[in-house]
Amino acid sequence: MPFLDRPDLRLHYEDEGDGPPVILLAGMLSDSASWGPLVAPLARDYRVVRPDNRTTGQTTPWDAETSIPVMAEDVLALIDHLALGPVHLVGHSMGGMLAAHIAGAEPGRIASLSLMATTQRRNPRTNAVFDLLLDIRRLEGGEELWLRTLYPWVFAPSFFKSPDNVRMALDAALAYPHAQSLEAMEHQVAMLNAHATRPALEAITAPTQVIYAGEDLLTPPGPAREGFAPIAHAEHHVIEGAGHSIHWQATEQVLAHLGNFLARHKLD
Repeated sequence: MPFLDRPDLRLHYEDEGDGPPVILLAGMLSDSASWGPLVAPLARDYRVVRPDNRTTGQTTPWDAETSIPVMAEDVLALIDHLALGPVHLVGHSMGGMLAAHIAGAEPGRIASLSLMATTQRRNPRTNAVFDLLLDIRRLEGGEELWLRTLYPWVFAPSFFKSPDNVRMALDAALAYPHAQSLEAMEHQVAMLNAHATRPALEAITAPTQVIYAGEDLLTPPGPAREGFAPIAHAEHHVIEGAGHSIHWQATEQVLAHLGNFLARHKLD
């Protein structure tokens, strides 16, 4: 079970496969396990590294200082720890914000950048959703209720055609041994609410693709795309019928975009 000791925390990460390095950065309320359906296919051709962001998974303590710049330093330290050269960086949701920050701050260390269901613009509605989820989780019976409230925000309508999907998602989330605690969730949401750092998008030189979910309520494609205008060379793709949890609802389409993009931007 690999860990990297940082000055103020112990960073847990997963490291699978062999080949050019691909680092996967998870979004809000998520850890390295959130990449589940992509890991085995990518690990056939790449070395796939997945850190648990601060406040999540097996990274401890949960209440260490948390911000996008601080988490970016964790990722860069992990790259150094594993002696990786330029890496392919993939970020989902908040992980996309983190990936863009790293690519703008350290452009020479990034071989390619893939951003999924993310935005670089502050969205008060999204902040309000997370505040509401916290209020619901604090209620009696809130451990299941907040998840039921979350799913319509992160899954497109097709997910709800079968009641079994909701039940299976709930059972998996409630049984997960490294689930983010209420206190850690409060700490992370407070970070998001206070986040004001703007990534240096115009400084990003790595080949970049942005993948949007057509039915994303948290980061709608239209406003999100406007926010990425400073990355003039970026490619933009929309996967219709998918919600915010794009790599769970549209796994094959996401893998196709990633596979094609990574193949076109091979490391020397």
